[in-house]
Amino acid sequence: MKVHTTNYENTLIEVADDCPATGGEIPPMKGDAKTVAGIQYEMISKNPYKFTSDDVLFKVFAERKDLTESELEEARKQFFSKGQACMRCSPLTKRYGWGVHNNEEGKIALVACDSPEYKKLKESGLKTVKAMRSSR
Repeated sequence: MKVHTTNYENTLIEVADDCPATGGEIPPMKGDAKTVAGIQYEMISKNPYKFTSDDVLFKVFAERKDLTESELEEARKQFFSKGQACMRCSPLTKRYGWGVHNNEEGKIALVACDSPEYKKLKESGLKTVKAMRSSR
């Protein structure tokens, strides 16, 4: 079975051109349910450069499907047997003003689009890719 990945290395995923946020915003909760953006934000912001994009996207999938510990390994194989949308499609980069920096190991951290660090990363010669636009 072919294994797909969403990981980038030494790359900054810039916020989308049509992102309404002018800086990094903490995604709001929707009632008691955690949103995709909320799960991603919590996981990455509390653990910068600990997880890869694959780790974060699968964790969101597993949490929303209520998978048990025993189901995780097989579910991860199945999940990545097909191509998945990467962090360029994340609500964090499309709606909430967060860039995603991928280090040389593919581990990720959030960078607010209005921060000096974001500007420095953009100007450093690091490979950059834009997040997907919400509208055509």
